[in-house]
Amino acid sequence: MAGRVAGKLALVTGAAQGLGAAQSKMLAREGARVLVTDINASGADATAEAINAEHGAGTAYSMKLDVTQEAEWEAAIDAAREHLGGLSVLVNNAGVGVRGNIETCTLDEWRRGFAINVDSVFLGCQKALPLMKDHQPGSIVNISSIAGLIASDTMPGYNASKAAVWMLSKSVALYCAKMGWNIRCNSVHPTFIDTPILDGMVASTGKEKSVIMDKLARQIPLKRVGEPDDIANGVLYLASDESKFMTGAELKLDGGISAM
Repeated sequence: MAGRVAGKLALVTGAAQGLGAAQSKMLAREGARVLVTDINASGADATAEAINAEHGAGTAYSMKLDVTQEAEWEAAIDAAREHLGGLSVLVNNAGVGVRGNIETCTLDEWRRGFAINVDSVFLGCQKALPLMKDHQPGSIVNISSIAGLIASDTMPGYNASKAAVWMLSKSVALYCAKMGWNIRCNSVHPTFIDTPILDGMVASTGKEKSVIMDKLARQIPLKRVGEPDDIANGVLYLASDESKFMTGAELKLDGGISAM
């Protein structure tokens, strides 16, 4: 079924690589025009260039966006208005891991994790809604994590920040519904996905990637680590009108972990 988001106008954060790049490319492949954003401006440029090479000039635009900065969000929304002509899909994808258990996690790490993982979603929703109201139906997709639903003794900062994204998404969904807007808001909860972020985690262990990947896969009932398109397909569904009766919900793309 081609053109599942034909005519949609999307902004994706953290789109220089990994999940954000896959989501941007998937949305463009299915008919959306996309503003690709990342704090890594050259990486965002590369993603947009790849999209335009495949789908034609003007399908994608790119810009630098530090998702923790209110002024940069305002500039990004202005860019969506200028380059896309509006905004109907917002994908809050940018995020980071937060190191340390409850004894070793520093306050600076905790605050950095919340700034990037949670403040970014708050700012994105707040700044995007005035423009999205003019381009309904709309969809906000917030990338949380299965770690926002299932806790670990090793990552309180990550657990707490991703849980905040989950609950914030529900609040935004209820607000939009109460206001009578046809703008939905849902969260996505991946498990381990084979992305450059995972590569960094593997490198820190000093072990072969295959060894670490096998160890991670054994924790997942489906016995494999996810691929970026496994998550991008979920984002595509939520961005499309196929999910028009889904709001305030969580889409768990975790290979069955949460069923255990």
